[in-house]
Amino acid sequence: MNRRQFVSTTARTAAGLAIMPAAPSVIVKRTLSDQIIGHGDFRYRVDLEWGNLDPMAHPVKNCHEMVQDRSGRLIMITDETKNNILIYDRSGKLLDSWGTSFPYGHGLTLSDEGDAEYLWICDNGFDGNAQVVKTTLDGREVMRLTSPKELGIYGEDDNFYPTETAVSANGDVYVADGYGSQWILQYAADGTFIRKFGGRGDGDAEFSTAHGVCVDARGDGDPTLICTSRGHNAFKRFSLDGEYLETMFLPGAFVCRAVIDEDMLYSGVCWSRLRYLNQTPDSGFVTILDDRGRVVSNPGGTQPEYRGGELQLMLQQESIFNHCHDVCVDQDKNLYVCQWNANQTYPIRLERV
Repeated sequence: MNRRQFVSTTARTAAGLAIMPAAPSVIVKRTLSDQIIGHGDFRYRVDLEWGNLDPMAHPVKNCHEMVQDRSGRLIMITDETKNNILIYDRSGKLLDSWGTSFPYGHGLTLSDEGDAEYLWICDNGFDGNAQVVKTTLDGREVMRLTSPKELGIYGEDDNFYPTETAVSANGDVYVADGYGSQWILQYAADGTFIRKFGGRGDGDAEFSTAHGVCVDARGDGDPTLICTSRGHNAFKRFSLDGEYLETMFLPGAFVCRAVIDEDMLYSGVCWSRLRYLNQTPDSGFVTILDDRGRVVSNPGGTQPEYRGGELQLMLQQESIFNHCHDVCVDQDKNLYVCQWNANQTYPIRLERV
């Protein structure tokens, strides 16, 4: 299915949903904690209580992203400057909080450098102060990358609103300018600028909202980059030096960053196609792909279906999520789902069953 066929199919699907007679009302008495979502071997029990805190003491605006450190602590970034970073244990107990200087805190990446672990934080900088900062786990600043505008590699009218970073084995840092000019920017470990690739457009090697970037070291071949092109409902794969390799088309799914855990790829779907056809504004779910790039489960979404080898339109099915922005996977394969624009709520835990 090409993109033109996809748009046509999407419109017909949505139109059919709009005129479909309403099902009879059925009241099912069960709590969400008893609800199982997902498909195949990737099914989960929903826990809406995990991680809930006193919003007066530890408020959040948007729960943007979460990572897990070596000790099992779950570290989350929010754009609330009373506590940009919240650190939980796996039971949902708050262990620590810090950070007051990231009003648009968005991207959070963990870098394990052997002797220590570090965080890379992206602040979109919609206030004109975009930041890409490396810190220790307790918040001490270690490095700050020079913006492409200061480096002179952006024009006067090119915006820089970074959304995500990824770090390769040699220490190179890749920055996704997902809300800005749609480039992936590559820096050496010491902060020296190397190259940029991508940019805004509809070509194979171009992006529409380059929201995320991650290093994929699965398999026996060379590591690659998986870059998000959210407006294209796709992940795009590149070599580490910026050569386009392939597109993984995910019809209907406006995906955020890819998260690799063992052989699997997980991603939050911020919204599904119905949002743009005036069906529902809160249409997110989680999608899970295997190491061949095939979708195997959509917790909160429709069951993945392939016809003639082509993945069919994917939509929200259960109204559990608003806008899934990130997924963190723990050692027991439970998922922690961070949400954007979800009424300032805390992450949702999905317990693997």
